[in-house]
Amino acid sequence: IESLAKKGVSKIVLIPAFLAPGVHTTREIPELIELKEKEPALAAKGIELVYGEPLGSDERIAEIIEEKALKALGQEVKEAKVMTDAYTIAASNKIVKTSMSLIRQALGDSLEKVPASHVPIIERVVHATADPEFAKLLVINEKAVEAGIAAIIAGAKIVTDVKMVKAGINEARVKRFGAKILTYIDDKRAVKLANDGSITRSAAAIRLAVRDGLTGAIVLIGNAPTAAFELADAVKQGLAKPALIVATPVGFIDAAESKEIIASLSTPFIIVIGRKGGSAVAVAVFNALLAIAE
Repeated sequence: IESLAKKGVSKIVLIPAFLAPGVHTTREIPELIELKEKEPALAAKGIELVYGEPLGSDERIAEIIEEKALKALGQEVKEAKVMTDAYTIAASNKIVKTSMSLIRQALGDSLEKVPASHVPIIERVVHATADPEFAKLLVINEKAVEAGIAAIIAGAKIVTDVKMVKAGINEARVKRFGAKILTYIDDKRAVKLANDGSITRSAAAIRLAVRDGLTGAIVLIGNAPTAAFELADAVKQGLAKPALIVATPVGFIDAAESKEIIASLSTPFIIVIGRKGGSAVAVAVFNALLAIAE
């Protein structure tokens, strides 16, 4: 440490060469190198001292152990398996490409009967659900794709009914457009609103989102019929003017009816007819629009 400090470095990073944390890494080594004493002294010289974590359970360590074991047995050592980002992406793309080929075979000529702009959405939903029936159940308003893409490019607010939908969206990709993904389900104001008004948390979350403003926003309802009912009421009263509503609640109680009400609005929409749906479907629809926007 002292030798490196004399060379004019600005940061020194120490990585203990142990497989896992323990007494050695957490107490004995820091004491032996006088970590607590050295940190402030180096900081005064403008040098940051960082003590990192041990090696941990890394796939590359497993490969080294395998190599050593083979050598001990006098056997031929296998070539190193290097899992690079490029390889991972190539493998992933191959899987997706194969899946899409199978999906197109399963759907047959039905994709030729829909607008070209709807095809990526249908394919993405069928891919996410492994259920070709969704090709028949998806209803995509004639203005929905155009409205959704325009809203994404404009950096519109994206509001989801539950955290599961939010979790399925890559925030880094959305942020490139200057957009934010918001979910109000755990907001303290929504909890209070639900308790005071004797309504569901999902409905309260949408009511709160309406208060914060939904003009030009994309609203994704993947789970809660009550959220869809609440949003429909707000739109009818002129309290909310979203650019696009994606409604895919799933279930036996009110799911189908909630989506029918969304489809009756003048707002561009994408819904799933009947009881089927779910958060994964809402995510698939949005991710398809995001890919087109990109």
